[in-house]
Amino acid sequence: MSVTRRQVLAGLAGLGVVGLGATAGVRYWLGRPLFADTHDYELIAAPADLELVPGHQTPAWTYGGQAPGLELRSRQGDWLRVRFINHLPEPTTIHWHGIRLPLEMDGVPYVSQLPVLPGEYFDYRFLTQDAGTFWYHPHTSSAEQLGRGLVGPLIVEEAQPTGFEHERTLGLKTWHVDEQGAFTDFSVPRQAAREGTRGRLATINGERLPVLELPAGHVVRLRILNLDNTVTYRLNLSEGDARLYALDGNPIAPRPLGKEYWLGPGMRIDLALRAPEDGQEISLRNGPLRLATLRGLATSQPAGDWPAPLPPNPLSEPDLQTAETLSFNFEWAGALSSPAKTGGFTFWQINGQAWDVNDKTCADRPIARLKLGQSYLFELRNMAQYQHPIHLHGMSFKVLASNRRKIEPYFTDTYLLGKNETAKVAFVADNPGVWMFHCHVIDHMETGLMAAIEVV
Repeated sequence: MSVTRRQVLAGLAGLGVVGLGATAGVRYWLGRPLFADTHDYELIAAPADLELVPGHQTPAWTYGGQAPGLELRSRQGDWLRVRFINHLPEPTTIHWHGIRLPLEMDGVPYVSQLPVLPGEYFDYRFLTQDAGTFWYHPHTSSAEQLGRGLVGPLIVEEAQPTGFEHERTLGLKTWHVDEQGAFTDFSVPRQAAREGTRGRLATINGERLPVLELPAGHVVRLRILNLDNTVTYRLNLSEGDARLYALDGNPIAPRPLGKEYWLGPGMRIDLALRAPEDGQEISLRNGPLRLATLRGLATSQPAGDWPAPLPPNPLSEPDLQTAETLSFNFEWAGALSSPAKTGGFTFWQINGQAWDVNDKTCADRPIARLKLGQSYLFELRNMAQYQHPIHLHGMSFKVLASNRRKIEPYFTDTYLLGKNETAKVAFVADNPGVWMFHCHVIDHMETGLMAAIEVV
């Protein structure tokens, strides 16, 4: 892929230079929307000190001065336009995780766009065709940039009312900081070769052990996002009636939460919870560890019933009779890369191929070429003892079966592939371009566990 082609894909007319005195935050930035159904934002990435550890400052990188970043909202069928301004000391981009959009808006450097340099801006604009809970983050120097705080929620509201009168967005993130709030290593080779480098400070919306007040007795939609580099959360509630309504932005037939739900990095759930009565509390936990306290607060409004199932998103149903089957082995490589080439480590590979994050030509060698409009069945095989949340850009796939668990088929963009698990997923290759296919444990991705898939 030549630089010229990348520049064309990037739509360089959208790039510009801004002064460092631009106003931080989010606002309507062109005076009026491009169309009546356009949601316009200005989003600035810049350093900011946060008090993650009481009494200490952490030199975070933020979207709109906060981490997780500003919550962006659109509506299904509307356009979202974001003028992204880079006030960081290094290049960056924004990838819109889980959103089906044109390649030139996908935010992968040297594949869909050139990096946005310090002092530059880039205009992202795309149709939000699916309702659900999504998020955004860089795809450059990911371990450090996500680790410093560059993550944020993107909510696409349903076109019609859903029956949920109350909702909260909960961004889960474990920070790599010490007891004084200073950053520790975002990636340690010994851990990258295993489960990934874990942080030590668990937060929800940037706060440790928050108390969240909910309208007593009401059904509340909790949009829960795993924004972490590494940690898979075993989400559970100490008490209370909770039902799953959507997985990774895609509606399912509502069902009880059950004992726990394993939420890998990049994954999301929409959970309907009957809030506790006035003054009563329940705990949201990661396994046995409390993440937050949910407290009922008296309200004069009568509590409603459970909402109806959410309407499905307009996804193409794969034709399993004509689908071509492709197999992908996610393997441990455990080799030290040539210092002359990358100066880094390679621990992981897909079908014997390891991605080099420092090689700008990797996407020129896709691991698979798919025919536009054709159905495909992917067999995903985890050949290791560690979990891999497998994420596909640009398209959604349907999870059909697993050799380790019972599957009720559902659409998603990220599947948590357990140790030694083989899963079958299917989709229609309906979005042309070169798309990333990778593990969302950032350590794994940056040490080889990523590939490109081309749809032509």
